[in-house]
Amino acid sequence: MLRLKNNFIFAPVKLGFSDESGRVTEKHIDFYGARSRYLGAVTVEPFYLNKGLREIPTQIGIDNDNKIAGLKRLVDSIHKFDTKVIAHLNHPGRMANPNIPGNYFISSTDRPCENGGAIPKRMDRKDMDKVITLYVEAAKRAEKVGFDLIELQFGHGYLLAQFISPAVNDRTDEYGGSFDNRIRFPLEILKAVIDAIALPVIVRISGDEMIPGGIKLPEMVALSKILEKEGVEAIHVSAGTVCSTPAWYFQHMFVPKGKTWEMAREIKEEVNIPVIFVGRVDSEKDIEILKKEYDADYIAIGRGLVADPELVGKYLKLVKGDIRPCLACSEGCLGGVKSGKGIQCVVNPTVGNDLETIEPAEKRKTYAVVGGGLAGIESALILRKRGHKVVLYEKNELGGQFNLAYLPPDKDSLKKLIDYYVVEMEKAGIEIIFKEATKEDIISRNYDGVILATGSEPVIPPIEGLKEYHWAEILFDENLPENKNVLIIGGGLIGVEIAHKLMKKGNRVIIVEMLGEIARGMETIEKAMTLKDLKNGDVKIYMNSKVSKVEGHKVYVEGEHNEVFENIDMIVVATGMRSYNPLKEKLDGKIPTYTVGDAKKVGKAKDAIKDSYETTKGL
Repeated sequence: MLRLKNNFIFAPVKLGFSDESGRVTEKHIDFYGARSRYLGAVTVEPFYLNKGLREIPTQIGIDNDNKIAGLKRLVDSIHKFDTKVIAHLNHPGRMANPNIPGNYFISSTDRPCENGGAIPKRMDRKDMDKVITLYVEAAKRAEKVGFDLIELQFGHGYLLAQFISPAVNDRTDEYGGSFDNRIRFPLEILKAVIDAIALPVIVRISGDEMIPGGIKLPEMVALSKILEKEGVEAIHVSAGTVCSTPAWYFQHMFVPKGKTWEMAREIKEEVNIPVIFVGRVDSEKDIEILKKEYDADYIAIGRGLVADPELVGKYLKLVKGDIRPCLACSEGCLGGVKSGKGIQCVVNPTVGNDLETIEPAEKRKTYAVVGGGLAGIESALILRKRGHKVVLYEKNELGGQFNLAYLPPDKDSLKKLIDYYVVEMEKAGIEIIFKEATKEDIISRNYDGVILATGSEPVIPPIEGLKEYHWAEILFDENLPENKNVLIIGGGLIGVEIAHKLMKKGNRVIIVEMLGEIARGMETIEKAMTLKDLKNGDVKIYMNSKVSKVEGHKVYVEGEHNEVFENIDMIVVATGMRSYNPLKEKLDGKIPTYTVGDAKKVGKAKDAIKDSYETTKGL
């Protein structure tokens, strides 16, 4: 029996807070400490079973007894809240990271992932026995440490899924072919683990790999029935494969919410053990739907708890306040881990310093904040938490240029952040003056300091004949053309997003990019899916090339590609941004000024929010 104090579970999320030793660090303790209090159970990040099987260099290991002391500290710190702790055991097989020296690669097949990676060795009996030993030793170690449950990863394209999936497993022996053969090795591991320990075992599966010929729900229903008979305590139902469909694996904003819930419900109807529902649970509404419409036994939340550590506490009315929404963008929680910096979050600047709190200022002051974009709003809210009086100036509408961010296809979840911020500003009672602030506005009201969050402006290249052009404002519905010939100058993140939206409206789109890389700065999952869409939509991309001249409806391109495009109806300029800070020089020496966000250095939303938080938390 699971016997949790409530039905909320923290899903396994890679943190990247260790080092090459694979040991627990203070950052792990703090991260889980900030999130454990209101949960029934916490699943610690996936453990590696052998140092040669790491997915990231900074992953936690459970491969050696020298990890026990650190793991015990972590488990004990979570137990203080009467919260159970789950050890997630996973073998990546062919999905071990090829960029980590010393890693090795084995699988049911000798074919690499079609999206790249190392060529694995096709496993023989000796290899299988070694893997079973790794799982058993890890499970025994977890029990010795004091973990309350074990979760075995049977999905997401990892080793055991590489046996189960008919799209991957091409064996002709007793471990390939039929469904019974393909599940044989995973069941051998399950039986060995159950026999070796007294802890309850959960199995995580992909209800559907979302690839042709891959794992599908009917077989997973059948597998779930078998797992129940074998003594598994609960089935945790996710989707996708890290090899081919990472958007489903990460529950990215580009895939529809709720698909995994539907799979879990179908499995729940066929088994008599609890089913754990997971997948983009980041609001009270989501939780209510899962409870009332899906009758969810348990609800696992991953990135929603990264964005707001008190999400469940707020739902249970044990903590005041609105839930800070996860945007399902993977920008910080995937990008930070892959870059080696550890997990980050676009909307939560305290990730990595998770027990940090905003303390009241010793002296209450009055601050002006100029600019109501993300940087300005975050600054205003932090200053208000410090106890200061705040007046914010915004010439247009709250959200600034982030009001453009959710307009490209499949990015509407980003609007949740602006909606959240607007409510927080109202609740904080921050005065908002809708006008472009002048030097006189700031000086006349005797502020103690001013935060300059005036953002950035587009860079317009000096191209001969370029007189009429558009920028990202073309994304607004009232500006969107249809069935036009549109040429975009610049193929970075903004240019590609504009191209994507224009393509969806039936326009014939050409991108001209000076560099040899397209979609620079775009998050990896979004980039792969967007570029695939552009290719299918016949968007023409010319790299290492530049627009040299415009003559009416004729555009001249030179470089790696020398072209003359006729009948161009519209030109969009997306050649980058530069800081816009017109008040700094006017106010320097007259009032303490602090520049934040794009006004200081052009970056992404995550950078703007983080910089604003760090700048204002001590004022």
